[in-house]
Amino acid sequence: MNDGRNGRLLVFDSGIGGLGVVQEARRLVPDAGITYLADNAGFPYGAKSDDVLIPRIEALIGAAVEEFAPDVVVIACNTASTIALTRLRQRFAVPFVGCVPAVKPAAASSRNRAVGLLATPATIGRVYVRELIEKFAADCRVFSHGATNLADLAERRFLGHAVTADEVRAELAGLFIQTDAAHIDTIILGCTHYRFLLPELRAAAPDHISWLDPAEAVARQAGVVLRQTARAALPQPDVALFTGALSDQAAMESRLQDFGFASVRPFAAAAPVYSLSLEGRGLG
Repeated sequence: MNDGRNGRLLVFDSGIGGLGVVQEARRLVPDAGITYLADNAGFPYGAKSDDVLIPRIEALIGAAVEEFAPDVVVIACNTASTIALTRLRQRFAVPFVGCVPAVKPAAASSRNRAVGLLATPATIGRVYVRELIEKFAADCRVFSHGATNLADLAERRFLGHAVTADEVRAELAGLFIQTDAAHIDTIILGCTHYRFLLPELRAAAPDHISWLDPAEAVARQAGVVLRQTARAALPQPDVALFTGALSDQAAMESRLQDFGFASVRPFAAAAPVYSLSLEGRGLG
């Protein structure tokens, strides 16, 4: 539990992906309080339209900002950042830190000038991402692949369930079957979920590949903004919020303790949040 005396972060994701940012924030900004909001009822975001997602994200963030009064909101989801970040900044006075594919650092570090972008189909298809590539990686060959099931595999792996090498290789196949993809030496993790599947991804890919995980950079930027904006805050516990029922409640509660959350609660944008102890009956 953190008393929030040095500011509070609200970290938002469609599922467990943003916990990678939380993990880095605990290390880089150890005195910050953290509220985590996972829209697991809307997961996965990668298959949903902008018209569905944007109002949903705005409603959830609005309700969370009103209740928890964070100093900084971190949108730790590539899809949500690419479609909603501008709208959120226009609507809410609180500062936002987004998470977008690390195209610029990947282009700067690639020796072969060949970069892979592994993300959800929704992120891959965004104009914003194409503009990032045109601006920062014009001299590189960028091989993009929208992995259909990789975020689901990451969620399973996070909870300790088995994920087979064949499942991971099948998700990577669309990247490496592209012409000249053998030249790829750097792969961008374009979805924060993938951090929790990184050992399996490394094992399924050529040994020479460097992997870029955005979690540390996002957490560091959140810390910079927090130090600029943090104000005195009333003490409140760090809590993890979920918009839907958890398929494996006990496993999730156990894992969340590793990220500093001793309290797990359901959350709905149009309804009050109610407390739930770790010994409670569930989020459903």
